[in-house]
Amino acid sequence: MTDRRSFISSIAAGSALASLSGAALLSQAACKQAPPAQESAIPSVALKLCLQEGVAPGETLTEKLDFMEANGVAGLEIWGGGLEKRIVEITGALKNRNIQVGAICAGFSGWLIARDEKNRKECMETSKVILQAAGALGSYGMILVPGFNGQQPSLPAVEARAILIEYLKELGEFAMQQKTTVILEPLNREEAWFLRQVGDAASICRDVNHPGITCMGDFWHMTREETSDMGAFISGGKYLNHVHIASRKTRNTPGEDEGDNYVEGFKGLKMLNYQHHVSFECGTKGDKKIVIPAALNMLNEQWAQA
Repeated sequence: MTDRRSFISSIAAGSALASLSGAALLSQAACKQAPPAQESAIPSVALKLCLQEGVAPGETLTEKLDFMEANGVAGLEIWGGGLEKRIVEITGALKNRNIQVGAICAGFSGWLIARDEKNRKECMETSKVILQAAGALGSYGMILVPGFNGQQPSLPAVEARAILIEYLKELGEFAMQQKTTVILEPLNREEAWFLRQVGDAASICRDVNHPGITCMGDFWHMTREETSDMGAFISGGKYLNHVHIASRKTRNTPGEDEGDNYVEGFKGLKMLNYQHHVSFECGTKGDKKIVIPAALNMLNEQWAQA
């Protein structure tokens, strides 16, 4: 009986060993035949840095553009107020340069969530003037804030959202006719009560459902309102059309605050295959001609890490 059990056990062990050996051989063969596993690739996206006109050092637009070009800056963000009177000036200054007009920063008057229809119409009319100029300059969008804290009286949130969507349908159609867009900007709670997160701006874009209405993220505002830079940008999704950047604590030049880091946000932008500018909207503590080139280098390094 003992011999029989030993015999059966030895057969079972041999069979198991043979099975394992065969599996190992098959596995080795499969590894040789199968192509190597590839990591899920994040698209190769270039970082296109941009300066607002007021951020760039220089007394004239030409001096500012000379500085920008010498430091590899890709875009110029311009204030929208009076832009229609500057088209010839800006077009001439940019001729034969490797710098493009990025977003147009506001400049309208009135606000779209005002109780008084007069204020809403004022915003629509002045925004259309800026959008026409933006289209003439090849800008991809005009930044629009629906209402600041100081712009009162405004409509209650639910009513404000509904009326905003209706106005944006008209404004988006006008923007597309000019070959540009409207870019909704969420702010932080110290500046606006109505629109404070990128995902909320994107949901308004979705409900408007028009290609002329897009949104943006601003690292300064996101620091106060978002739980994740990466998550905020991803929540913008296909509607994300522009980005502002500043130091995280004092809203100065990136790198002027200890610990300034944008890597997680840059990862989100790469995941979205983001194509437009990351634009400096900030003050400065030091000499612009020193701190801005240092910031540009730091951001390029952090982009490479993302």
